[in-house]
Amino acid sequence: MSTMETRSFTIEFLTPAFLGNARQSGQWRTPPIKALLRQWWRVAYVAQRGFKLDTNQLRLDEGLLFGAAADGAGNRSLVRLRLDRWDEGKLKSWNGLEPGTVAHPEVQRTGYKVGAHAYLGFGPLDGRGGTKLAKANAAIQATETAQLSLAFPQHQAELLDQALWLMGRFGTLGGRSRNGWGSFVLRSLSSGEGRGEGAKPTGALPLRDWRQCLQLDWPHALGKDQSGPLIWQTQAHGDWKSLMRELAEIKIGLRTHFRFNAGHTNQPEPRHWLSYPVTNHSVRSWGNNARLPNSLRFKVRTTTEGQLTGAIFHVPCQPPASFQPQTAQLVKVWGQVHACLDGDKKLKRSPQ
Repeated sequence: MSTMETRSFTIEFLTPAFLGNARQSGQWRTPPIKALLRQWWRVAYVAQRGFKLDTNQLRLDEGLLFGAAADGAGNRSLVRLRLDRWDEGKLKSWNGLEPGTVAHPEVQRTGYKVGAHAYLGFGPLDGRGGTKLAKANAAIQATETAQLSLAFPQHQAELLDQALWLMGRFGTLGGRSRNGWGSFVLRSLSSGEGRGEGAKPTGALPLRDWRQCLQLDWPHALGKDQSGPLIWQTQAHGDWKSLMRELAEIKIGLRTHFRFNAGHTNQPEPRHWLSYPVTNHSVRSWGNNARLPNSLRFKVRTTTEGQLTGAIFHVPCQPPASFQPQTAQLVKVWGQVHACLDGDKKLKRSPQ
């Protein structure tokens, strides 16, 4: 039997998390954390192999480590996670949290104004008549903490430590987490073990030329261009509420940079490649159930001075084949997105 290693962290949410349980109420739970660790383990795994992917071997190795159910003869996970609390979140009302509205040039019915939090949290948050939780269920509020403990085989430590660092640096949890909700920090509890915020990763940052990233249809690397990693950082904020407002303004600016020429179309326009669906702008050839997640993600981080900054980073990948993507279109659209972010004087490139 393989020798087991352990890691212990304090996990603290920096922004509210919509980490729904079976009743869609925010609750501390290990399955979403394990799923996130698994995602970043894949990134570390492929990067370790120079992005030369053997899909069958990846699936086999992932299943052996994290567990898999195949042909009725699955195996149990070798990675064990435990939280010291499983209680529901304490955030039961959004009253007083929304810092006013922000401009949105396409929302005529509300006077071209939207609630910043409601915009980034559409679904869990309802912006009609003032921002509020969409359901009478709690969310996990910022500053809530729990102790996270892990155990795994010693020979898997290198990749899992790298995945834990990546998860802490770039990962978010729960509903609308790609917009920065459910941002958290991992702080090591064990001396000499674990990888808290600010610790160096065990390997190089998993960077790949963003155009080459479009060869695969799943997020497997952080993009880079001739100027470095496709990671941008906001200025520091004293609290998450104002920072999320700035991130909302950035996202609105990026999306509305690409103006639609029509409502419902037979073929996609440039804006559709950012994410899909888009309200009042469907693509008939994609059907009614198509879903294209945004590969540009937001994450809230802490600074050494105790403030918060926003990270905007690109994890490029090719849309599924059902979207009939054309690489030239993707390169043109995402190149414009990168240029917009580089041109924003409030942002600066970040090395990680």
